[in-house]
Amino acid sequence: QVQLVESGGGLVQAGDSLRLSCAASGRTFSSYTIAWFRQAPGREREFVATINQSGPNTYYAASVRGRFTISRDNAKNTAYLQMNSLGPGDTAVYYCAARIPDDNGRYYYTDTNEYDYWGQGTQVTVSS
Repeated sequence: QVQLVESGGGLVQAGDSLRLSCAASGRTFSSYTIAWFRQAPGREREFVATINQSGPNTYYAASVRGRFTISRDNAKNTAYLQMNSLGPGDTAVYYCAARIPDDNGRYYYTDTNEYDYWGQGTQVTVSS
């Protein structure tokens, strides 16, 4: 098992940047594919970005591509989400998620049902 704790959320203005962190404990962090999801009030949880076990492969939702960057430091058991050019539409609770990838070479997963472990979330609020 792995335990995930998000941090770094807050209240910012449109155009600002934030970096979220996802600290992991438990089993070997480098064994897991990591993703970020977000959930705005009254909406379903949606995929934001994912990164494979060793880090070179990433995949983003179209709404954040070019503005957000996912990364990880396996030595620190931590994943990150750098968010630039934030807008009010990015306001949500951001969740970190983890899963062991399949052996079929697939390196990204975008559905909430595909992840086994979740953090408690961190609130990001962007004012206009």
